[in-house]
Amino acid sequence: MCGLVGFVGRGDRSDLDAMMGALRHRGPDGKGSFVDVEGCIYLGHLRLAILDIAGGVQPMWNEDDSIGVVYNGEIYNHAELRRDLEARGHVFRSDHSDTEVLVHGYEEWGESLPTKLNGMFAFAIFDRRRHRLFLARDRFGEKPLYYAEQNGLFAFASELGAIAKHSGFDARVDRLSLQKFLAYGFLPSPNAYLEDSRKLPGGCFLIYDLDRRRAAVSRYWQFRLAPDDRLDERPEDELAEELRALLSEAVRRRLLSDVPLGLFLSGGIDSSAVLWGAARNLPAGRVRTFTIGFTEASFDESGYAAIAAVCFGAQHRMERLDLDSARDLMPDVLSRLDEPLGDASILPTFLLSRFTRRHVTVALSGDGGDELFAGYDPFAALPWARLYHASMPQPLHRLLRGAVGRLPISARNMSLDFKLRRALAGLSYRPELWNPVWLSPADPALIADLFEEPVAVEELYSEAIALWRSGSGKSDVERTLEFYTVFYLQDDILTKVDRAAMMCSLESRAVFLDNDLVDFCQRLPTRFKYRGRQRKYLLRKALERDLPAPIVSRPKKGFGIPLVSWLRSVPANPPLAALPGVRLDRIANAWNEHRSGRADHRLLLWSWLSLQHTCVTGAA
Repeated sequence: MCGLVGFVGRGDRSDLDAMMGALRHRGPDGKGSFVDVEGCIYLGHLRLAILDIAGGVQPMWNEDDSIGVVYNGEIYNHAELRRDLEARGHVFRSDHSDTEVLVHGYEEWGESLPTKLNGMFAFAIFDRRRHRLFLARDRFGEKPLYYAEQNGLFAFASELGAIAKHSGFDARVDRLSLQKFLAYGFLPSPNAYLEDSRKLPGGCFLIYDLDRRRAAVSRYWQFRLAPDDRLDERPEDELAEELRALLSEAVRRRLLSDVPLGLFLSGGIDSSAVLWGAARNLPAGRVRTFTIGFTEASFDESGYAAIAAVCFGAQHRMERLDLDSARDLMPDVLSRLDEPLGDASILPTFLLSRFTRRHVTVALSGDGGDELFAGYDPFAALPWARLYHASMPQPLHRLLRGAVGRLPISARNMSLDFKLRRALAGLSYRPELWNPVWLSPADPALIADLFEEPVAVEELYSEAIALWRSGSGKSDVERTLEFYTVFYLQDDILTKVDRAAMMCSLESRAVFLDNDLVDFCQRLPTRFKYRGRQRKYLLRKALERDLPAPIVSRPKKGFGIPLVSWLRSVPANPPLAALPGVRLDRIANAWNEHRSGRADHRLLLWSWLSLQHTCVTGAA
């Protein structure tokens, strides 16, 4: 993995150096830059060497130096694309660099280049001939890319904090983005935390015209479910075999590396499926797996991970930790996030990444399996939610919500009282708001109380509402699948894993996001994902004869920490630095209520800590 930066307009070499310095953790193996002072064009790159270690230096140029690229990611089908381009007359300088495929691919296919790529990527191409920059991001936004336009400056980078290092950029918190963060627990693309900045959404490219100084964003791919009724006519065993073949091939593509490689292993079906695929594609005993376990039983999955590792003869390593010892990491990890994130599992993800990086440089993950195959709790709750919404009078709903609110607060991972409170909070609103409110650190009523001038619900949740309404004719399960895949996967899960892994200079690769596997899932009828009360139906069926029975049948277990109990005493003095429009007395009240045990504000208070520690806000 790597980091990339660049800007056009005001600024000089010292700005480029400052921006690159902010991304040092993303690329410890080398750096490169390009400066055209006359044209006011600056490009920089920090490298974590994975492929073609000797020949992959960036920026990388074509034969006549008219097209250059800075790039972060891995193109898994680069060998096939290289053969195609060579057959078309392109001459490569490198031996097997996937970066050079981008240069010649852009020469050959122009704006269609991203549609040819199977991988994770964010890149910027400088096209001297057409006098423009071409920026693109992979289909799911697995690799980050931010950009900003302000007072004649156009800047871009792998992290927002790098843009904030430019002396000509005025880094001010965007108030609407702050509200949306508290409404979702993450920032849905294209929203970014600072005024005049944006995240380039996954599946999009941006063209910046250097003559007109104008940026235009276009979409080349969008995740949408399009169930193919013809698949219902095929034997179920046949579909299961097709899924097995696609999964095995997705793993094979991601095993390509010139540096040591391993797998994250949680003991859930997704990471165990990746282990199954790796064992099929590597010699016996060559698979390396990594797990962290916790002394607190309700948060520990290490026993299931060990079962899977033994089943496939993996070289398994496990580090057992006392979760309370991880509390000291909170300020450091949160301050390195770059942009706030309301997902407290960033801490165990960082611990796993740190442990894994001691042994390997690349790790495969099972991220995406829950989104593509309906693995989350809300999928099971949807039929009940629809019935409840249609039949429960609002006065009775308020009484029930009040009664559940008085239940004792449990510190266990995903406890029943927590689930009931979240479910009823979401059901206080209309169906298109269920999914975001179920995840939300602060529902619309609380946000109205927190801010001096609250934003309208339609603006607060505009992205989720638009997506829900665009799925007219789709079932609640299908629209929920799209919500989790389009928003939660991209802007929470993948962001979390990228930041945690990059803090440790580790590359993570999400197997389930392979183009061919995703295309199959988009066409797969919903009953093969969620049937009866069973989630991930076809995935379980496809692997039931290969995986140990306890793993195939076990329910999902979140990667959690004892946040409720932690936040009753840590930090000793809750931070209350001002943020635009936020009523600090309301935040102080939330801390007091949580610490006294009168309320469970874990999501809001964690999100507040994230806001207070995020480096681009200037808070300490």
